[in-house]
Amino acid sequence: MSLHAITRATLAALLGLGLAAAQAAPADYKIDDDHTYATFAIDHHGASVNRARFDDVSGTVRFDQAARSGAIDITVQAASVYSGSKGFDEHLRSADLFNVAQHPTLRFVSERLVFDGDTLVEVPGQLTLLGQTHPVTLKALQFRCYPNQRAKTEACGGDFEAVLDRTQWGMDYLVKAGMPKTVRIGATIEAFRQ
Repeated sequence: MSLHAITRATLAALLGLGLAAAQAAPADYKIDDDHTYATFAIDHHGASVNRARFDDVSGTVRFDQAARSGAIDITVQAASVYSGSKGFDEHLRSADLFNVAQHPTLRFVSERLVFDGDTLVEVPGQLTLLGQTHPVTLKALQFRCYPNQRAKTEACGGDFEAVLDRTQWGMDYLVKAGMPKTVRIGATIEAFRQ
């Protein structure tokens, strides 16, 4: 093998090691607002389910694939709630429920990710709603990182859910009248490596 061929092979090997090391190192990801939103669903008199989503979501993700560790910090603008009904949206924003005037944001912060082997299974964290912060663990329904051609970088994304008691945050509207406390929340998140 010529010296030139050895040099090229060595350079390729070093570049390959550098790329592998870069992918294995902890990385910061920015939430992609086109593919990220939060949802909730609550029973409505046993007849139907009221569902809505929040479209204005921002935040960051720190992820170390090799170490299976990371952190998430997501902020939701409460006024961005959308149910498909203008009247219901206005009521959701009122002091009866999300009280957007006094509490314009919801926030979920997690300092760790829980894996079973290579599979992300849950994200324990703290949810701030109506000015109160309590623990919530999001169950990972699916999660994957992949090369995103549009963003020209790696994207990581997943679908998450939890069931919570809304009265824990002081959202007591119509509980005494028989409306359920239990709410299913969801988060669809995609973030681009920075």
